Amino acid sequence: MAIHRSISPEEAADRLALRELVDAYAHCADRRDAKGQMALFTDDTRFVVYMDAKSDVPSQELQGRDALAPVFDNLNQYQATTHFNGQSTIVLDGTEATGVSYCLAHHVSVHGSERSLMIASLRYLDRFTKIGDAWYFAQRRLLVDWIEKRKIIEPKV
Repeated sequence: MAIHRSISPEEAADRLALRELVDAYAHCADRRDAKGQMALFTDDTRFVVYMDAKSDVPSQELQGRDALAPVFDNLNQYQATTHFNGQSTIVLDGTEATGVSYCLAHHVSVHGSERSLMIASLRYLDRFTKIGDAWYFAQRRLLVDWIEKRKIIEPKV
């Protein structure tokens, strides 16, 4: 069982700000706000994608905030997305932090008259940095644990 300890108001504020950063990432993705999403990262950020979480070899590796635009723009292929953020663990160390967060990402595609749903179980391994009063992603590693695909059946009225 976890032991709960008292935390300072500053630590509480940092933990809340980091959760809001993770949530802002998902919100921007679902609203197709690539510029807003990119603004959550440091200029020299590193973004690494592992389509197979068990692999040591990344599927994609990007360096720098500007390199993120095509990745975030790629979401435009979907009719809709919904990212549900789950549990997260944060370790604070002054103006640096590390974290693990979980997300179920739902992606709706349309092919002709058929719609399909892809659900991906994602794990993010993050390094954060605080610049001034704001937290940013310094590195984000996206690991895909599993993917499920379903046909969407329209209700009959």
